[in-house]
Amino acid sequence: MSQDQAVLNRIWCKIILEELTRFGVSEVCVAPGSRSTPLVLEADLNAKLNLHTHYDERGLGFLALGLAKASDKPVAVIVTSGTAVANLLPAIAEAKLTGEKLIVLTADRPVELVGCGANQAIVQNDIFSSHVTKAVYLPSPDVRLSLNWLLTSLDDVCHQQEQSGCAIHINCPFPEPLYSNGDISLYQDYLGTVNGWLHSEQIYSARYFSASQDIQIPQEVFSKKGVVIVGSVSLKEALAAKKFAEKLGWPLLCDPQSGINSQWAHFDLWLQNAEAKEQLNQCEQIIQFGSRIVSKRLNHWLEEQVNQRYCQYGYVSPNSDRNNAAHLPQHHWVSDISDWVESVLELWTALIPVQSGWADSLIPYSVSISQLAKLHLSQQGLTEIAVALELSNSKTNAALFLGNSLIVRLADMFSVIDQRDVYSNRGASGIDGLVATAAGVHRAIDKSMLMILGDTSLLYDLNSLALVRQSKHPLVIVVCNNDGGAIFDLLPVPSEKREALYQMPHGMNFKAAAEQFGLNYAKPETFSAYQSMVQEHLQSGEGCLLVEVVTPPQQASQQIKQLTAQVHAL
Repeated sequence: MSQDQAVLNRIWCKIILEELTRFGVSEVCVAPGSRSTPLVLEADLNAKLNLHTHYDERGLGFLALGLAKASDKPVAVIVTSGTAVANLLPAIAEAKLTGEKLIVLTADRPVELVGCGANQAIVQNDIFSSHVTKAVYLPSPDVRLSLNWLLTSLDDVCHQQEQSGCAIHINCPFPEPLYSNGDISLYQDYLGTVNGWLHSEQIYSARYFSASQDIQIPQEVFSKKGVVIVGSVSLKEALAAKKFAEKLGWPLLCDPQSGINSQWAHFDLWLQNAEAKEQLNQCEQIIQFGSRIVSKRLNHWLEEQVNQRYCQYGYVSPNSDRNNAAHLPQHHWVSDISDWVESVLELWTALIPVQSGWADSLIPYSVSISQLAKLHLSQQGLTEIAVALELSNSKTNAALFLGNSLIVRLADMFSVIDQRDVYSNRGASGIDGLVATAAGVHRAIDKSMLMILGDTSLLYDLNSLALVRQSKHPLVIVVCNNDGGAIFDLLPVPSEKREALYQMPHGMNFKAAAEQFGLNYAKPETFSAYQSMVQEHLQSGEGCLLVEVVTPPQQASQQIKQLTAQVHAL
């Protein structure tokens, strides 16, 4: 029997996609293309899969990243061959650093059409290099290759992703023809080798990993003056870390990505006060949960404390990645954070925290900064700092997505976020793909969400506004428009080149963009107007509201410098 290549392509794709559902995949992100036809049509036929479409592969990758970030499940991405594949690299690079599970299915030309001038053919093998956990480069579908081999090859890479997270790459070269009305029943003997698997719901070749572990932690850790730092973790993990700190009576320093707060808020500011820093320098033990700390000042203090004052440094995270940018001596417990806290507290049930409250004298600094910030709010009106401060006053349980550059630093300095799901892209910390990532998060969480980002970030990802046109739940996107990269006012870039080469002012607004994509739009002139329109839309609005907050370019940096001077004087 001669081989019907189009039907055989579809059979391989049917097998691949069915097995992915058994690894937990339910969401598939699809971009248009002809070479990916077998994958797309089989994904559409599988009732277990929900398809998300977008015309831009770069945005599509970030959409998948957001879906995976919020659902904590693997998400598949299907693209055609050529530069469509290359456009996925930014999202894959971010996932490599933050752990989201992306399964990247790239259609390809068959091997004989690569490197010979054929259209839309590039070398796709190893295109993502070390940014993926594992890659498998399939041959073209052929009846001489068993479906049993296909399944075990797929299972191997998926099991490695289960252990290590991040993205995996499955390259699928499909010979033409890609379209056919051929009958799959002609291949019943070929399919028969996996007939038992087809009629089950099980992974073809399953592996089981034991989660049990014996947590080793010296008892003397708990007799020291300690500090608990919470970085980029889930809200559940953050609350477990908070429970740990409260049990020991240690100060709790919360990154805005954690979604929680403590009495020691605003540490990025009060660490600039010499007396406050001197008090914190008494710390003898640091326990950090999660990574990606926004505050450079806190990171610098941690480095000094360990290197110069010989403080012990412990780090708890669910993966074994080396998150230790300063290369400090470190005890790393690789464990589910909630399980680690429960195990440690159970281990030391009779623990008497002898250093409980040792850093309570720092709390007044936090209170004073909060008062200074509120005074600023009453005097200055609608500013970027006011937008950050308003995060402390939210009357909804809406999730929060923080953009990169200036806004996440303002949130770190001024916001007190109370038990909110907070999302961000703080792996590679790029400004690309933020809207697309937020769109993916919003689709996965199934509730209202507030996103805040800068004007340059929105310009970068403007076409991803198409992804939020039909939001099921209220979504507010706040763009702080300071006419370019105001973050560079806080950095020691050459002053004579700052505007032309760093800030790059654009002189644009976003009203027409909102109109183009069919979004609601508002441009508040006062802080009270901003508060009311954001809260009202999150509570009872429909679709997406784009709120543009226009501020002078240097305003935020000048106000930060003024507040910093006041903190020094406390």
